[in-house]
Amino acid sequence: MRETKVQREQLADVGDYLKAFACTAVMGQTVLSLGLTTAAGQAQRVPIAWLYAAIKFTAPAFICGILFSTMRTTIPRPSLTQYYRQQWHALGVPTLWWTLAYLLILPSVQQHQPARTVEQFLWQMVNGNAAPHLWYNTMMLQIILLMPVWWVLRQWATTIGRRKFLLESTTITYALGMWAYTYWIYDTARYGRWYLTDRIFLGFVPYAVLGIVLYLVWPRVRQWRWLAVPCLVFGGVAVGWQVHQLLQVQPLSLVRSSYYLPANVLYALSAIGLIVSLAIWQLRRQSRWLPVIHWLATYAYRAYLANVFWLTLIWSAFGRQLASRHVGWGLLLCYVLTWVWSFTATYLLHLTWQKLKTIILNWRNRKCHERNQSS
Repeated sequence: MRETKVQREQLADVGDYLKAFACTAVMGQTVLSLGLTTAAGQAQRVPIAWLYAAIKFTAPAFICGILFSTMRTTIPRPSLTQYYRQQWHALGVPTLWWTLAYLLILPSVQQHQPARTVEQFLWQMVNGNAAPHLWYNTMMLQIILLMPVWWVLRQWATTIGRRKFLLESTTITYALGMWAYTYWIYDTARYGRWYLTDRIFLGFVPYAVLGIVLYLVWPRVRQWRWLAVPCLVFGGVAVGWQVHQLLQVQPLSLVRSSYYLPANVLYALSAIGLIVSLAIWQLRRQSRWLPVIHWLATYAYRAYLANVFWLTLIWSAFGRQLASRHVGWGLLLCYVLTWVWSFTATYLLHLTWQKLKTIILNWRNRKCHERNQSS
């Protein structure tokens, strides 16, 4: 029996798992980066490097999850006006407000060159430098704007031969791109100046393609029972490879870990495979976690936008002092509080906004009714 549109929007799917896990993991990246700013953190740089490498899969997983869920819930395909209006309210408005919050309330978290003029302020708003994590929004919104292209790919890749061609051509092109990036940018003095390459959608197209193909072959993939085994093997190798690369730079700098390096790509694909394996297992069992995962995925993007704001306040209040004395417990507490408050505050803001919209709508309806009666 075919799913109705409402059922498709309410059911948890593998895209929800990818988004929920990506959001949960990404909050730890900023926590670990702050931990390295303390002497105690630098003394524990090896375990921090291992933890950071283990959660360095978030952007690819989120892109893959968004494409999978969007492909599943946009049948029949909506009009572009309807789709873009929906995405503006779901993604654009929260991005705008949180970017302004960082620039106006916490300007110290800006990256690279802080804004001192109106032009620089506007540039910081769109280039992702308003906060350490907003580079991702700049890239992801490009992926969203290109959704008509992804719909065309979904419609075209309906046969096994076409899907193989799509995957093979994407793999070869991306492999050449990784080689060029490693040779011409990463290992040179250009690395710091060419940081905007992380904000260009082209570097994340393979994960969008993967999400589309995963949706198209999902009836077969959900029958795979041993997907986790090769993912664990390759993921373990990739984590060790990443840590080796990170520790080559002294002092340890987590910004040297790029999604465009072969080790990071291999690990991102392995992590996506592991999360897909978990989703297959729980979907087959109709796990009680399905509603929880769906709820987390619903608010994941907005919680992600907010997490550095709350973490900065927590770190300034007591996090730095605690992490300087007990780095492990301090970072763990900062992470847990940031995660809990990011989702809680996001949900409370959502409820507040819904209530305000209801009040405004009722007020407008009452005014219209009074005008109609008076006329």
